[in-house]
Amino acid sequence: MAMNFFESQAHARSNTFKLVWLFALAVISLIILTDLLVLTVLGFSSNIPYGSSAAPNTDWTIFVVVSLGVGSVVMLGSLYKTMALSSGGKAVAEELNGQLIPQNTDDLKLRRVLNVVEEMAIASGTPPPPVYLLANEQGINAFAAGFTPLDAIIGITQGAVDHLSRDQLQGVIAHEFSHIFNGDMRLNIRLMGILSGIEIIGMAGYYLMRSMNSSVGSYRSSKKDGSQLFILAIGLMVIGFAGAFFAGLIKSAVSRQREFLADASAVQFTRNPDGIAGALKRIGGLEFGSNIENARAAEVSHAFFAQGVTGFMQALSATHPPLEERILKIDPHWDGKYESFDANIETQSDASTDQAGGQSRAGIAQKVAAGVLGTMMMDVSNAIEEIGKTNPETIDYARSLIAELPSAVKAAAHEPYGASALIYSLLLDRGQEVRFRQFEYLNKHVTQGVYTLIHQLLTDTDGMDIKYRLPVVDITIPSLKQLSLEQYHEFKGNLTALIEMDAKIEMLEWSLQKILFSHLDAHFLKPEKMSMQMFDIGQLRKETGLLLSVLAHSGHEEQAETDAAFSAASQTLGLNELQLWPKNEINLSKLELSLHKLAKLKPLLKPQLLKACAVCVLHDQKVTVVEVELLRAFADVLGCPMPLLA
Repeated sequence: MAMNFFESQAHARSNTFKLVWLFALAVISLIILTDLLVLTVLGFSSNIPYGSSAAPNTDWTIFVVVSLGVGSVVMLGSLYKTMALSSGGKAVAEELNGQLIPQNTDDLKLRRVLNVVEEMAIASGTPPPPVYLLANEQGINAFAAGFTPLDAIIGITQGAVDHLSRDQLQGVIAHEFSHIFNGDMRLNIRLMGILSGIEIIGMAGYYLMRSMNSSVGSYRSSKKDGSQLFILAIGLMVIGFAGAFFAGLIKSAVSRQREFLADASAVQFTRNPDGIAGALKRIGGLEFGSNIENARAAEVSHAFFAQGVTGFMQALSATHPPLEERILKIDPHWDGKYESFDANIETQSDASTDQAGGQSRAGIAQKVAAGVLGTMMMDVSNAIEEIGKTNPETIDYARSLIAELPSAVKAAAHEPYGASALIYSLLLDRGQEVRFRQFEYLNKHVTQGVYTLIHQLLTDTDGMDIKYRLPVVDITIPSLKQLSLEQYHEFKGNLTALIEMDAKIEMLEWSLQKILFSHLDAHFLKPEKMSMQMFDIGQLRKETGLLLSVLAHSGHEEQAETDAAFSAASQTLGLNELQLWPKNEINLSKLELSLHKLAKLKPLLKPQLLKACAVCVLHDQKVTVVEVELLRAFADVLGCPMPLLA
């Protein structure tokens, strides 16, 4: 039985502790092997027999020095690699020579990839992650990388873009979203950092051998020293081989079962086993398979959709189950035949599915008008159960929302400056006096092009139905991530100034701001390190009470209704002693601080808190826009992608 989002997060955390123990065992093994090598080399070159009583303490001194040296080198190597990857998923993509696919690309195949990612993301309640193309890779493969869903990216090879149908591509993307939601990405980056340290011993031997070859003349005068260094270099390279073997075993121990889980989740997300099974079959039928040619592919091998690196070491400790085994688990009646590429199917898919216009858009609009979408959407209480998941109905609903957006809004959302203008226009006050002052400010602080575009977008944004608000914000985020750091700081400052212009910050404004900044800060600023300290709800009573108080006050006008909603939510948590905060004592700084602490709840306690939030919202059997956006903002901060709500 597949684990839910929170169980997967807890399992990933336990896997982290497993990784630490495996790393410790590998380092101890490398230290022992290196000690034996050094002592053997010294025994070979010394006139005093190894271990003789003439130097009883020498061996132990060497043993301690070498052990400390090897341990330090491994730790420093791991630390250096971890720091190099500290910027999150984009560092992994760039290491593999990935190129960011522009959100406004005119390439139909790349547009299709972005559309699939966009639909899957919005359906699951998270902004679309940036997508990087490995343009020189002809094999079919993909990966997800990052520390959290907030800074996640998806990488995809040119082979996958060229050789997969839309359904197959959707299966692969769903597989990668499973890794994003299940906490696998952080584990994968930690693996890259840790294993880099383990493999550094072999690199030392390799560079020592190279230095000997380039300086061979200097060793002729001392044959003994030359032999000694040669044996040391060969020995270190052999130990490096052992280190690579240990690294492969650790990758295999941590990642193989996660691939089965991600395959099962992809089928659950799309309810189309032929999609991901077809992608795996095409890998088997393609000359390039799933191979990644980049020299650094081995470091990321555990993060790929399919086995990206081949060779003797990979066969001994494969990071992925065999292709045949994965296909049979999804399609038990598979006849053993792989699929070849059909260009005609691809052309039809591009024309009929990815261009949301004409009959396609009209058909979707007709579905909406007929009220079909009402039965498709889950209510708030069910949404908590579906965190970290999606399904074909919500994907179709997300696709319909995107298709219904005015063309000017979609065009703006897919371009950095246009996305900025779109967000500004969404936050303009409805009152003419405040809006006039906001325009005066914008005229001084944004470029003339952005200022003009804001005015052009107002016709669409002022009359936009509230149901489009969160999807529009979501699809702007990948484009906003293409701003420079300086431009982002300007955008953030302008947004804050617009919100504060009316001398009051409404919860609707705060929730939009929080959703934007939580995702963009994770991209532009260094991701915050996840604290190893995790809390129980009982330790955060004050913070929990504040969170529920905000929802109770936001959704209910009468004090009796507010009290009843808060009481029902408290009972859900089994914390009857929680105190309702008076409305005049709640401020945003206290709310921000409380959310920061609540984000450190143990994974399996987060659904309890969100269920209590849902009980608070649903107590009066009415759900307001403010409540929906607050729930989404709270879930974002807690690291829980909440599916799209009607």
